[in-house]
Amino acid sequence: MLDWNQTRLHIVTGKGGTGKTTVAAALALGLAAEGRRVLLVEVEHRQGIAGLFDLPPLPYEERKVAVAAGGGDVYALAIDPQDAVLEYLQMYYRLGRAGKALDRMGALEFATTIAPGLRDVLMTGKTYEATRRRGAGGGFAYDAVVMDAPPTGRVTRFLNVNEEVTELTRVGPIHRQADSIMSLFRSPATAVHVVTVLEEMPVQETMDGVGDLRAARLPVGAIIVNQVRQSPLEAATLAAARAGSVDTSALRAGLVAGDLADLPHVTDETVDVWADGLAAEVVDHAERVSLEQEQYDLLHGLDADLLELPRLAEGIDLGSLYTLADRLRHQGVRG
Repeated sequence: MLDWNQTRLHIVTGKGGTGKTTVAAALALGLAAEGRRVLLVEVEHRQGIAGLFDLPPLPYEERKVAVAAGGGDVYALAIDPQDAVLEYLQMYYRLGRAGKALDRMGALEFATTIAPGLRDVLMTGKTYEATRRRGAGGGFAYDAVVMDAPPTGRVTRFLNVNEEVTELTRVGPIHRQADSIMSLFRSPATAVHVVTVLEEMPVQETMDGVGDLRAARLPVGAIIVNQVRQSPLEAATLAAARAGSVDTSALRAGLVAGDLADLPHVTDETVDVWADGLAAEVVDHAERVSLEQEQYDLLHGLDADLLELPRLAEGIDLGSLYTLADRLRHQGVRG
């Protein structure tokens, strides 16, 4: 099982629509609690982090975006491919002015547009640098880094792009850099968390994604089941409803007890129609709960930590992120 204290790089993936970016932000807040510093990195250039924290679009620089419970700080970085090229050329080849000249000529934009693999190299390289960076006192600049990564169907290739670079270059500084990145990604200091919801397609994509990650020797962290809805009905009632047995007389009595039958123009026939409608809703609800349990059983078979986050009726805002972060911490998430 995952050792949260040992993990420093948390990569969050998931099928589109499962709440991957929201979970990444909540995870960053949870890890930053009690005085820690966490960097939240966005690599898809969608400015999703800015929207979650109710901020204008983020520039290509690390900025503080939130204070976690207990005084910790969350910083965010939206990686821009062109700016990352310039930084890379300056950091490793000292091509400051030459790099800017290439940028003015449009060469960098051209290169990152026609070579998607180059963009992935730059995104992973910048994340690697932030994870390994040391502060003035010699310790790590960030206690943890959280990457809002591409969706499950693309994440293994995205993370594994530097493996291809090492095979292409064989020797030299580019080979050494790519090899160092892959060493970090495959180490116990990294965990790839997969976000899903209890529906057939996201769960199947989660299972396929976990298989791909393990085949590539990338460490799978937690399976985070998002938008979990708790049934208000008892197990016996759900079982009876799945068998098609619903006590409509009890539903009718409940409607009458609620004084609905005393409303103007409400007849006994109207109450009967309402009770029948509620009975159909109970059957549908019981079937959905049963299907969700089947998907949950499949996830249990993945041999990974399972975490749950609730479906929030009020939607997602900044306050909701703190609620989700607290739920994660109650399930063992630690920085």
